[in-house]
Amino acid sequence: MNKSVISKSIFNKTILILSFVSLLNDISSEMLYPILPIYFKSIGFSVLFIGILEGFAEAIAGLSKGYFGKYSDLSGRRSPFITVGYAMSAISKPMMVLILQPLWVFFARTLDRLGKGVRTASRDAMLSDNSLPQNKAKVFGFHRGMDTLGAVIGPVIALIYLSYYPGDYRNMFLYAFIPAMAAVLLTLFLKDKKTQKVDSPDIRKYFSFLSYWKISGRQFRLLTIGLFAFALINSSDMFLLLMIKNIGYGDDDVIKIYIFFNLVLALTAFPAGILADKIGYRKSLLAGFVVFAAAYGLMAIAKDKEMIYAAFLLYGMFPSFTDGVSKAWISNITPKENTATALGFFTGVNSIFVLISSALAGLIWNVAGPSSVFVFSSLGAIAVMIYFLFISGSLIQPSR
Repeated sequence: MNKSVISKSIFNKTILILSFVSLLNDISSEMLYPILPIYFKSIGFSVLFIGILEGFAEAIAGLSKGYFGKYSDLSGRRSPFITVGYAMSAISKPMMVLILQPLWVFFARTLDRLGKGVRTASRDAMLSDNSLPQNKAKVFGFHRGMDTLGAVIGPVIALIYLSYYPGDYRNMFLYAFIPAMAAVLLTLFLKDKKTQKVDSPDIRKYFSFLSYWKISGRQFRLLTIGLFAFALINSSDMFLLLMIKNIGYGDDDVIKIYIFFNLVLALTAFPAGILADKIGYRKSLLAGFVVFAAAYGLMAIAKDKEMIYAAFLLYGMFPSFTDGVSKAWISNITPKENTATALGFFTGVNSIFVLISSALAGLIWNVAGPSSVFVFSSLGAIAVMIYFLFISGSLIQPSR
């Protein structure tokens, strides 16, 4: 693609399609996400089991990102992985309520996350392929903003629906299938650039993407070590939602606060991406760790709605400073032919720490109490921030 075209308008057709696909898919997913822990508990799942379920599902998603990211690079194609991945997540929605046995629900939730694993590295690589180093955080920030706008609309729909049909969670899973399938149909308009296919026996090995660590550069290793350490203390958002219930608020309060969180994220993601391109990625990450530590610290002591909303205001800003920046930074320090592999490696290994983190959070919740989960994560974020300050002389923001 001509670089002058990209520089004049960062919002080309591909970026817009991917952003609207994410918008529709998140409307579907986020209609359900704030009620998932409530739904799981209503069918007999314990908090520890929810933690293990979410951690395992995210681990499957992450490991799949690694495998299918490398597969995408070797095949020279992006769009088939994107379409199939969104389709898998779409069909998992009605499956979640067809049978209420724990193993079946476990399978359906895992299929949803597996779909995310199939599509994410290819989608992010396609975003990277359609942007330039100097506006990459902006592109990822815009995409995240659209994605999160869906995460505002979805819970609003859920809130309205539950106001008329309290406790009717099962039908919500069926209605969520509609925007999910609309997202799948929209992916059919994506077109791949012509790139050379690479024949490699490695593609038959599911964990072959892990070998990327051996050929990655020092910058990549220093960056991802810090991000992996952060993942170890960043447990599933479901614990935040369960904490609201634990304090004593109802389902409607949980959904309203979750809408507020996503609204903050949707409004700040794009401006934060613009800022990151100007001030540098390291400073943006550090800002994200600061607001995360403050948000979790507040949740540890929150008793009233004002403190909860203050915590979620900060927590909504945290992904804006970190998510798109992490992907932009990794893609800028990676050879173009390995973009999806590098992003897949990062998310794959990261998912292992997410699994450990969510299981650990569930254990801490049961043994030491809910507040201890948030104290642990807040202190952990401060430790990671110190790590990035310590290696600041070794990390730069290069351009490709």
